[in-house]
Amino acid sequence: MLSLLAVNRAARTIVTGYPARACTMLRSLSTTVGPKQGAHANVASAATGTADGAKVLTIDSMNPNIREMEYAVRGAIPIRAEKLREQLKTHPGSLPFKQITACNIGNPQQLEQKPLTFLRQVSALMEYTDLLSPQMIDTTRKLFPEDAIERARRNLSYVGNAVGAYTQSLGIYEVRQDVARFIEERDGFPSSPDNICLTSGASGAVERVIDMLVSSPDVGIMIPIPQYPLYTATLAHVNAQAVPYYLQEDKDWQLSIGDLEHSLAEARAKGTDVRALVVINPGNPTGGCLLESNIAEIVRFCERHRLVIMADEVYQANIYTETNPFVSFKKVVAQLGSDVELFSFHSISKGMVGECGRRGGYYEAVNIDEKVMEQLLKLASVSLCPNVQGQMAVDILVNPPRPGDASYAQYKTEVGDIYQSMKRRAKKLAKAFNSLPNMSCNDAQGAMYCFPRVELPQAFIDEAKAKGQQPDLLYCMQMLEETGISVVPGSGFGQYPDTFHFRSTFLPPENLFDDFIDGFKRFHLGFIARYLPKI
Repeated sequence: MLSLLAVNRAARTIVTGYPARACTMLRSLSTTVGPKQGAHANVASAATGTADGAKVLTIDSMNPNIREMEYAVRGAIPIRAEKLREQLKTHPGSLPFKQITACNIGNPQQLEQKPLTFLRQVSALMEYTDLLSPQMIDTTRKLFPEDAIERARRNLSYVGNAVGAYTQSLGIYEVRQDVARFIEERDGFPSSPDNICLTSGASGAVERVIDMLVSSPDVGIMIPIPQYPLYTATLAHVNAQAVPYYLQEDKDWQLSIGDLEHSLAEARAKGTDVRALVVINPGNPTGGCLLESNIAEIVRFCERHRLVIMADEVYQANIYTETNPFVSFKKVVAQLGSDVELFSFHSISKGMVGECGRRGGYYEAVNIDEKVMEQLLKLASVSLCPNVQGQMAVDILVNPPRPGDASYAQYKTEVGDIYQSMKRRAKKLAKAFNSLPNMSCNDAQGAMYCFPRVELPQAFIDEAKAKGQQPDLLYCMQMLEETGISVVPGSGFGQYPDTFHFRSTFLPPENLFDDFIDGFKRFHLGFIARYLPKI
């Protein structure tokens, strides 16, 4: 009878790069299981079944951790929005609006943000390599600038001229070199490609690190409230504890070290093994940007309490304030000479690139134990490699055209136009919210969102509770049904008790932005008029 050690060795073979041979080994193992094991397997199989023809996988038998997961950004509101979108297609004119305005998710190109020309040119050349052949290159030069052609050739050389082939599990080494140079130029401190891991979006990187941190249901990770639902969903998935700490709305969403101390002490007193602190900077959903002094306080806090920092910095290019410029956690850790363990995350989905669907991102690991780095490599190997075109987009994010390159002027203009438009829309939306009764909103210092606070009438709160619904969810659902505007209720992110918010992107096209704001104003004023007399 084959031992468990043999099975483990076969499984390790899959991880280290011989999938076909390993699969053959595992198939042979399945045919040589002894009668006793087979009998137990049959009994177990019979025990899990019910009546003949009944489903094995049901809502009751499935992984309960997945059943408990919630992800408000794609929750009840956007699900209803999709049904209304279909209704508009099949029955035009049947609703009091002409289109769905999807402000529930930071998905710039869905709302008509133009892709960056250089990135798409390089991608096109890499996908259809015949354009680079001697027979076609003269024609190609009439359509594509020389630096796009050279970048495509350069990047193709990293993958053996085959973007459809697997790459290294951590990502293409030369792209990781470019990421390290980008970090060095940004922060003024060294970075190594060996500490960079390319991923299929930053979300995948976050999930991977949380997977490494959680070794039992007693493990806890500190998360901001409000927070991006990726964190609570992932913690639910791995059956770990979310340890909340509140951001300070009256101080532009800065962190309070006193609140961190209180939350940590309370969790540890209950037996939670708190191991890490998540910080989202610039903030999602809040749009706040941390001061460098606040970041330094957070680093010292994590040093004192031996916490790993998870710095979600995917909005680092989306900064609209002069008073709170983006400063990376990596830079502050280096300035302080800290030995705190740090994972920082970045993505092509945000900023001015906005390539959400290409799924490209990375994390940098700082001060992480070498043996853990080996395990992170193993974990990456299980997924074989990140999306190749996503990796190539990361390369352009961190290594765009430079002065003197043929595409530099156009790239700079396109990035600048997107940035200035986003900055104008951020200010306009916050101003509109602040002009309305029963509503207040901090200016969006960064990211792609406003997170206004709504003072809901008590009569409406009572009505929502009688229906078994969160009041802010019902408010947002009514907004969708009357205007076609899809936003996310604050309860999906967490919020201070007895307060109500919602998150809206400011991504609708600028030429339609006034119509978007007017539609929201009409809804809110009508809503207040309906419920104020009942107060």
